[in-house]
Amino acid sequence: MYSMIKILMSALIIAGVTEMAKRFPAYGGIVAALPIVSLLSIVWLSVQGEKKEVVSQFTLGVLYGLPGTILLLAVVYICLKNSLHLFMSLSIGVMCWGLFLVLQKMVIRLITT
Repeated sequence: MYSMIKILMSALIIAGVTEMAKRFPAYGGIVAALPIVSLLSIVWLSVQGEKKEVVSQFTLGVLYGLPGTILLLAVVYICLKNSLHLFMSLSIGVMCWGLFLVLQKMVIRLITT
């Protein structure tokens, strides 16, 4: 039952943001940047009985992911502004995101060892 509710809520949020972005692109982007998915995930983890340590580790993972996500979005924006095809822009953004996460993980290991 939880899975169906989660799927329905996720679909409704995505549809709502997409519709808002059609009419008001900047506002749609702002709403899409809200931590809706993170907050919903935290709530669902708690509702399903996960320990605070698991929720805490999840939250730390979200924080680790933010810089890479910002880089991905910046790269996609720059590529689209320079008239690259959407698929190419997304591909370059995802590659930069992945590379950034690998480098970030290496730096964290160096710092913590």
